[in-house]
Amino acid sequence: MSFELPSNLLPNEASPEWLNKGDNAWQMTAATMVGLQSVPGLVILYGSIVKKKWAINSCFMALFAFAAVLVCWVGWGYQMSFGSDPFLPILGRPGFASLRASYLVEKAFTGKLPNATMVFFQFVFAAITLILIAGALLGRMNFYAWMVFVPVWLTCSYTVGAYSIWCPTGWLAKKGIIDYSGGYVIHLSSGIAGITAAYWVGPRESKDRERFPPNNILLMLLGAGLLWMGWTGFNGGDPYMASRDASLAVLNTHLCAATSLLTWLMLDILFFEKPSVIGATQGMITGLVCITPAAGVVQGWAAIIMGLLSGSIPWFTMMVVHKKVSLLKEIDDTMAVFHTHAVAGSLGGFLTGLFAEPRLNRIFYDVTDGWQHYIGLIYGLKMGLPRAGLRQIGIQMLGILFVVVWNVVVTSLICIAIRVVIPLRLSDEELEIGDEEVHGESAYALWGDGEKFENSKRNSAHGFDEFSVKEGSNFR
Repeated sequence: MSFELPSNLLPNEASPEWLNKGDNAWQMTAATMVGLQSVPGLVILYGSIVKKKWAINSCFMALFAFAAVLVCWVGWGYQMSFGSDPFLPILGRPGFASLRASYLVEKAFTGKLPNATMVFFQFVFAAITLILIAGALLGRMNFYAWMVFVPVWLTCSYTVGAYSIWCPTGWLAKKGIIDYSGGYVIHLSSGIAGITAAYWVGPRESKDRERFPPNNILLMLLGAGLLWMGWTGFNGGDPYMASRDASLAVLNTHLCAATSLLTWLMLDILFFEKPSVIGATQGMITGLVCITPAAGVVQGWAAIIMGLLSGSIPWFTMMVVHKKVSLLKEIDDTMAVFHTHAVAGSLGGFLTGLFAEPRLNRIFYDVTDGWQHYIGLIYGLKMGLPRAGLRQIGIQMLGILFVVVWNVVVTSLICIAIRVVIPLRLSDEELEIGDEEVHGESAYALWGDGEKFENSKRNSAHGFDEFSVKEGSNFR
């Protein structure tokens, strides 16, 4: 009995035999969802959660990072993070292969997708990492210093974490670390780099630190919603295929986030007697971060436990520990990135070593031999393999230590080098006025307020149209 494929499924030059059309379509969709977490998700979230005078600056730090990272990523970043030519145990060799069509249309190391898809998918992860760092620096960092910081940090720090943990030839990947979708590479690194950079940049104005109310909580929730729903692609895309493991990762992601949100909310009500929507948003984020290194390798009950812990431990470090540790009180971390990403990310990494199920790990990593490298401590004890479980915990802790030390050192060196030529912090006048002084623009200008551009030489709006009040406008 013969069987013929439909004509639209027959291999051809545009769709070779190794290409899985369904997986490729899902991967590009997942990448777009992650991209939407940044633009417009975090752009809206940052612009609305800060004071009105910093709305544009906060949005623009995120928007600039997204664009700058893409250029650097295609230019050299992807090859340093995932290239097939090792340079060091912690880094791939820089190269320009990602600019050549001959490379981009060939199959990636996963074997079912073209390199172009992998480059784009990994780019959106790199971009959101820099945008998360920006959250710690809102309301006072010199924008020109930020323009230098983004490509340098991507090159010197992000690529090292990505290669070491995610690239099959990375030293931590070889040891068997489990980081399903970026608890280490993205969240722990951004949280540590964010608070380190915040130390070197310095704090906001005293009055801004004492009172920094959101200018639009409804828009903040819109940005938060995009962030939450976009996490479907964030964790669902990391099997690199539309598999049952991807489905499990998506469900676990939302289950942990919802549990964490409710836990944080209950703690706010219990101790502050108010159901805070900002607090609930923080709880949502810590849940999403915590489940990320474990999303597709733990069961649903473990996701709920992780949600309970991610809604309570970061809450405790933010509300209690932060107020008692002098160093944390001294550093001005605008969006509490240290607690929501560094604490939650390291918590997730540790809990992954506790709850990771061997069968699910074999599905995700596609291994049959040596699978003892991917066994959570609970299952190690249950199966009579306690040493394997303890080894996994040790590898997870080693990964945390490596990411923390590398980011503290490298981020400090970058900030010290930048401030030699560019001030890291805005001037006192710019800090006082905000967007209008820094960018020559105002987020909520009413119609007719734009006449201030008539005398402004500081933005591209000047010269668009000579139409002004002096020339007969009826808008006074």
